[in-house]
Amino acid sequence: MFLANPCKLSRSTHFLLSIRSFSPANVLSRPCKSLYEMFEPSGYTDSISRIKKALHPNVWSESVEMELDSLNIDLNTYVLNQVLKSLSNSDVAYHLYWWAESKPNFHHNHFTTKSVISLLTKEQNLGLLTEFFRRRKIGSGYQFHHSVYRYFISGYVRAGLISLAIEAFEELLGSDWGIVSVDYNRFMGVLIKNCSFHLLEVYYDTLSRYGFCLTAFTYSRWISGLCEAKRGELVEKLLEDMDKISLFPDIWACNIYMDYLCKSNSMNEALHFLQSMVKKGTDPDLVTYTTVIDGLCNIKRFTDAVHLYDEMIQRGFIPDIVNCGALVFGLCNNGKVEIAYELLMEMLKLGVKPTVPIYNALISGFWKMDQIDKAQIIISFMQRNGCKPDIVTYNILLNHYCDKGMLDKAEALIRKMEMCGVHPDGHSYNQLLKGLCKANQVDKAFAFLSDHMEVGGFCDVVSCNILIDAFCKSRKVQAAYRLFKEMSYKGIRPDSVTYSTMIKGFFTVGHYTLAEELFDEMPKKGLTPSINLYNIMMHHLCKEGQYNQTQKLFSDMIARGISPDLVSYNTLMNGFRFHNKSNESLALYKEMRERGVMPDELTFRFLIDGLLRDGKSKVAYEIWEHMMENGITLHKEVSERLVKAINLENK
Repeated sequence: MFLANPCKLSRSTHFLLSIRSFSPANVLSRPCKSLYEMFEPSGYTDSISRIKKALHPNVWSESVEMELDSLNIDLNTYVLNQVLKSLSNSDVAYHLYWWAESKPNFHHNHFTTKSVISLLTKEQNLGLLTEFFRRRKIGSGYQFHHSVYRYFISGYVRAGLISLAIEAFEELLGSDWGIVSVDYNRFMGVLIKNCSFHLLEVYYDTLSRYGFCLTAFTYSRWISGLCEAKRGELVEKLLEDMDKISLFPDIWACNIYMDYLCKSNSMNEALHFLQSMVKKGTDPDLVTYTTVIDGLCNIKRFTDAVHLYDEMIQRGFIPDIVNCGALVFGLCNNGKVEIAYELLMEMLKLGVKPTVPIYNALISGFWKMDQIDKAQIIISFMQRNGCKPDIVTYNILLNHYCDKGMLDKAEALIRKMEMCGVHPDGHSYNQLLKGLCKANQVDKAFAFLSDHMEVGGFCDVVSCNILIDAFCKSRKVQAAYRLFKEMSYKGIRPDSVTYSTMIKGFFTVGHYTLAEELFDEMPKKGLTPSINLYNIMMHHLCKEGQYNQTQKLFSDMIARGISPDLVSYNTLMNGFRFHNKSNESLALYKEMRERGVMPDELTFRFLIDGLLRDGKSKVAYEIWEHMMENGITLHKEVSERLVKAINLENK
C-alpha cells in the first residue's frame, strides 16, 4: 500500500522536510539492472581490477585520487558497484563514490548508492552517513530508492540517533516512493522502543486517517511499552481501535497490561479484560491467572481469588508453584490459613509439590492463630515429603517461642540449628535477644550479645536498639548510654530508632539536657526525627514552659516535610491554654482541620478550657456547638465551667 497524495500529507502534517519532484535523472536511481549488469564483459573485469589496485593501500588520499584520475577506463555504475562491494573501509568507499560523481556523464544508480550506505551502516560510521544523506539531497534533485531509506533509518536506530531516523522517515514520506505498511510498523516500533510516546500519538493519529494500520504485533509492543512506563491511560483507546479492525493484543502484551491493572488496584477492569481475552481468542495462560489472583489477594478479595483459581482448574490448567504460591501467600498473610491449607491439599492431589516457602507460609499462619498442633503437623509432613526446614522455618518457630516466653525451647532450638547445619542468622539471634529482654533478663541478654553475637559477627544496629530499649525500660539509662557510645567503636552507626530510644530514656530519668543534646545531634548525623520523637520533644518543652521553642520545633517539623498529627496539635494546645494563648490555639484548630487532621475530645477540651481561661466564653460556646455537631461530648468539668460562664454573661 503506497501513500496517496504525499504532497497533501506533507502540508497537513508538517512532517516532510522536502519533496523532490520526479525527473528523468531520477530514473537512474530505480532498482533496474542494466544489460552490462546481466553480462560482465572482460573489459569491465579489467577496469574493476585496475581500480582495486589503485585503492590497494585501503586509505583515501590525494595520491590515490590522482592515480584514479590517470586510469583510462570505461567507468559505469556496474564497474563502480563491484568495486564498492569489495571494499572493507567505509571512508574509502565514501570518497570513491563522490570521486565517481565528479566524472562527466556519470550518474549513480540505486545499487552504487546502496552499497556505500550499507558499508557506512555496517561500520557505524555515522558522521559520514549523515553527511552522505545531506550531501546527496542538496542541489541535485536526486531521490533515494525506497530500500535506501530503510538503510538510513536502521543505521540511525542502531546508533541511538532517533531524531535522524525520524528525519529519514519523513524524507521517505515525501518521496515518490511513499511508504508501505511495513515501513509504518517498523518506524512505530522504533518510537515504541525509545518511549517516544508523544510522537507515537502524533504519527498514529495522522497516518490512521490515510488508511494505514498497525499490525497486532506493533499494537502489542505499544501497549506493553505504555504499561511499563506507567502510562496505561491510552491503552483503552488502542484496544478500541484494535477491536474495530478485528485485532487483539498477543498474550505477552495482555499479561503486561493485566499486571499494570492489578498493580493499580483496578481489579474490576482486570477481571473484565480477562473475560475479553477469552472472547477474543487470546486465551489466558498461567501467568495471567497468577497475576489476577495475586492482585485480588492484595486487596483482600479472597472469595474472588479462590473462584478464579477454581475457574482456572476447570479450564484444564495445571497450577504450578508460582500460581499456587500467589494464592497461598495471599491467604496466609491475611489470616485465611484454613482456606490455604485446603488449597494445599488440592495441590497435592493435582501432583503439585509445594516448596519450602509455601510450607513456611502455612506454618507461620498457624503459629499466629495459636494452632500449634497444625503447625507441627505441617512441619512433620514437609519433612516426610523430602522438604527440609530452612532458616525461615526455624526463625518462625524461634519467633513463636520468644513471643510466648518459652526461652528454654528457643535456646534449645538455636543449639539444634547450629548442630544440624542450618546456621542461625542475625534475625535468629535478634529474636532470642528480644525474647530475653521481654522476659526482663537484660543482663543475660547483654552477656549473650557480648559473648555470642559479637564473636560471630551478628551484632548489628537492630541488636543494639533491642538492648538499649530494654536498658531504658529498666531505668538502666547509663548502661544504655554506654552501649550507645560503644556502637561507633563496634563499627555500627546509630539510626533514628537508636536516638529516639535514648532520648525517651533520658526524659524518663529526668536528664533533659542530654536528651536535648541528642535531639540536636540527629540532623548533624543525617537523621530525621520521627513524628513520635517530635511529639515527645514538644511535650517536654511545653512542660518546661518553653512555648517559643515548642512553636519553633513545630515549624521545623513541617519544614522537614513531616506532617503534624493529632498528638502534635493537642500537645501545643495543651501548653497554650495555661499561658493566655487562646488565639494561637484557635489558629491551630483551623490549621489542623485544613490539613485533614480531625479534632478529638482532648482537642476540644484543651481549646475550650483555654478560651474560658481567657474570658472568651462566646467563642468557646461556638466551638462547643461545632463539637456537638460532630458527636463529641465535652469533658464534664470543662462543660460545667462553660455553662457557668454562659449563664454569668447572660445575667
